[in-house]
Amino acid sequence: MTSPQAGALDSGAVPELPARLRLIATIGVVLSLALTSIDVSVVSTAMPKIVDDLGGLSLYAWVGVSYGVASAVIVPIAGKLGDMFGRKPFLLVGLVGFMITSWLCGAASSMTELVILRGAQGLFAGIQMASIFTVVADIFTAERRTQMQGILFSVAGLSMVIGPPLGGLITDQWGWRWVFYINVPILVLAIAAILVAVPLVRATAKWRDIDYLGALTLIAGLVPILIGLALAGDGHAWGSPEVIVPIVAGVVVLVLFFLVERRAAHPIVPFGLLRTNQFAVMAMVAFFSAFAMMGTVFYVPLLYQGVQGVSAAFSGSLVIPLTLALAIVPPFAGKALTMIARYRILAVIAFALMVAGLLMLSRVGADSGSGMTIVAMILIGVGIGITFPMATSVVQSAAPPELMGVATSQVQFWRMMAGPVGVATLGAVLSGALGSVMGSTAAVPTADLADALHRVFLVAAIVVALGLVASLFLKEVPLRAMPSMGRRKGKEPAQPSKA
Repeated sequence: MTSPQAGALDSGAVPELPARLRLIATIGVVLSLALTSIDVSVVSTAMPKIVDDLGGLSLYAWVGVSYGVASAVIVPIAGKLGDMFGRKPFLLVGLVGFMITSWLCGAASSMTELVILRGAQGLFAGIQMASIFTVVADIFTAERRTQMQGILFSVAGLSMVIGPPLGGLITDQWGWRWVFYINVPILVLAIAAILVAVPLVRATAKWRDIDYLGALTLIAGLVPILIGLALAGDGHAWGSPEVIVPIVAGVVVLVLFFLVERRAAHPIVPFGLLRTNQFAVMAMVAFFSAFAMMGTVFYVPLLYQGVQGVSAAFSGSLVIPLTLALAIVPPFAGKALTMIARYRILAVIAFALMVAGLLMLSRVGADSGSGMTIVAMILIGVGIGITFPMATSVVQSAAPPELMGVATSQVQFWRMMAGPVGVATLGAVLSGALGSVMGSTAAVPTADLADALHRVFLVAAIVVALGLVASLFLKEVPLRAMPSMGRRKGKEPAQPSKA
């Protein structure tokens, strides 16, 4: 059995900060989370204008893929390093790096350059995401911590609501480059707040506790697979060597990753948990529901602007039904989970709603109007809003206490990985349908673009339906609150020190 995390910080020993410092620290953390969450979706409504300016429609998916892959892969690594050397330094590294790469993204002169810079930006976003929710333990006592975590989740949901319309408004008023430039002054405030108010808490872990080989093989396995998907999205046949070779090579390396993790003392991905029905099913539920979310958020703006001819700002506002459902539904879904003993039916209903919404999107044309699309996005948003809290709650109830944190973080990891995989896969479908006319959206006939997007959403519906099938095999366990892990024996509590 995997042992508890080496050198884990015992934040319960951290004294409560004065009220003024708590307020300043909270402002810094909230700004960091808000910008990181907004940047997941804010670029989606600017993408058609970016393609018109820079060209490279075949790389449309990679702007999201590079950001998503980098942020997902770095999360477990940054989280481990934060436990070793303190969360504050890594949160600051993430903020400073995110600020620099935001400016560079705004100054990009080609789509290839933007893809590379978005990957770097995603790397620093992942470092922030690994630190934000844990640094709360360095700021608040246990009594206040639960309330603050709830506030942060609300901020994340609200930020996703704001992202698409904000991106469209900024793009129409000042140009797409300001979608990135606007991050800089806000990040300066966040950095100042974190520097002044967040305490530095150290732990006793060593560099040898990091699963270096696991991290390297995970990255080495994912990158060639995504390269293969990108080449397929660039017009290469799925059966061509350019596509097959990197995908097969990536799968081989991921097999090696699996073998490495089985021997690792502190594995990044504890595959032994897959023997637990609830973890295996909920990992798939998390993956396929996130696949539905990213596919919708990334391609609905293209449907609005490229097929229905609406402005970037208006297309951003029309994405609000999806993201608003994501902000509103989870608390109610969480309450329903505690009231319904046979809660498997909720997962089945959720995926049925997502599949229905995606099938509706596959029927939207130039003359359909916005009503059908809005209804489809509400269905998808409600379905996703049900599955997100369910995956975490069920896994926490099924996992043994010593693996609680690992199990919860892995659900988040697979949820994050679904984004880049989903966008890349659907991007390959889009470019494969358009063929030689890939360029700017203006160069693609409306009928051809509509037909290509119909295929995108149909494929998305088929993939997401796999989540419905998986949910049928869930074995319900009584839901319970997450127990306290306590302090490891033989470990002295971590002591705060001045930054």
